[in-house]
Amino acid sequence: MSTNTPKRAAPKPPQATSTRRGVVDRYFGITRLGSSYGTELRAGLTTFLAMSYVIFVNPSVLNDAMAGQMPDVSNLFTQLVMVTCMAAILGSLYMGLIARYPFAQAPGMGLNAFFSYTVVLGMGYRWETALGAVFISGVLFIILSVLGARQAIARALSMSMKYAITAGIGAFLAFLGMKNTGFVVGNDATLVGIGDVTQPHVWLGLLGLLIIAVLMKLRVKAAILLGIVATTLIAMITRLPVYPGTDEGTFTAFGGFGGSIVQLPIWPSDLAFHLDIGGALSAGLLSVVFTFFFVDFFDATGTLTGLSQRSGMIGTDGEMPRAKTLFSMDGLAALSGAALGTSTTTAYVESAAGVEEGGRTGLTAVTVAGFFGLAMFFSPVIAAVPASATAPALILVGALMMEGARHIDWADISESLPAFLTIIVMPLTFSIAEGVAIGLVAYALIKICSGRIRDAHWILYLLAALLIIRWVWLG
Repeated sequence: MSTNTPKRAAPKPPQATSTRRGVVDRYFGITRLGSSYGTELRAGLTTFLAMSYVIFVNPSVLNDAMAGQMPDVSNLFTQLVMVTCMAAILGSLYMGLIARYPFAQAPGMGLNAFFSYTVVLGMGYRWETALGAVFISGVLFIILSVLGARQAIARALSMSMKYAITAGIGAFLAFLGMKNTGFVVGNDATLVGIGDVTQPHVWLGLLGLLIIAVLMKLRVKAAILLGIVATTLIAMITRLPVYPGTDEGTFTAFGGFGGSIVQLPIWPSDLAFHLDIGGALSAGLLSVVFTFFFVDFFDATGTLTGLSQRSGMIGTDGEMPRAKTLFSMDGLAALSGAALGTSTTTAYVESAAGVEEGGRTGLTAVTVAGFFGLAMFFSPVIAAVPASATAPALILVGALMMEGARHIDWADISESLPAFLTIIVMPLTFSIAEGVAIGLVAYALIKICSGRIRDAHWILYLLAALLIIRWVWLG
């Protein structure tokens, strides 16, 4: 055989279609993390659809508290919709562009209820003063993140607790999804019970869950997103009564877009930059500031840790890349949201839907921000997606996130019981923060009482003590 056979030239690596595309890829690490532009954009849309309810729910909650103090503002609800979208845009851009994580941020549910029904309506404070308290808590978040306290806590968590937080968030998501479909409802005798499964919004949600599960089993790309779209189209075409009616507990069929689907956004002049920081500092709101701080601190820390675990961002050494920046962006989002006129902005657990769709970089969060920007113009289109369409995605993602529970050492009661309590308390109390808190306290107490103090980091014992003090102080 001849030795002079010319060698074939090695294939040239594919070139970026443009310099801009190459810069974006390198900055976010899209190729390096095994993702693609299409996957990131699809994941962003999926996350947005899963959390789009905040556009209308958050204004409803805040409006209950603010309307009585602002009787002359006729378009308060519309301004609150704008503020909600703006806070979500900024928070998600912080997370995507600066921290470069695929997690979206928006005004948090639960924290907005505490803001409205406890601080403003219950304690009688002005909403501007309550926003000042939220702002101060955001400053504290940033300070602790810059000092490394939040990432130190995340690092100090045992692997069993990290897996338990991930699984607990999964259980929380599944419970939230079942609640949103009406499959699980409140019950005076048993606290919770099964809903009326003959109602269209219930079985439509179950049908949506089946659609997504089958698509995923068949390895169809964008299965979650396609399931949401398919379920929405079924609701619209068949005119099933699955959309909330004017009276609480009633449902109606899709009534069209009410004219034009485009509505120009407005500037929230009566809300933006009206916070009263001085009033929050002088009004004796220490317990209120502490509550905002505590709930979001553990809620966001648990959420970000669990999502990072699920998305593969935590390395074998237990470290999260750019952890200080990641946690600082949560604080910056809270601070910015308060300045705009909304309660605490925080990381959204629904980001797990985008992670399961393949989102791995900050481009996913940037995409979410883009869709919130579009929502300011196309709110009628967003309102056409019923809860029965997005809830199945939360249930399925919750099931997927439970996978981490198999890594917990169930044979060691000092590891398994705190992990179990973390998982079960999150959905039962409807609070990620309380689940993390109960788990940490149980972990510390069992280790101390069994003489295995050295098994845990000293930071966990300090946290457990502070949590117990908090429970005693705030009841």
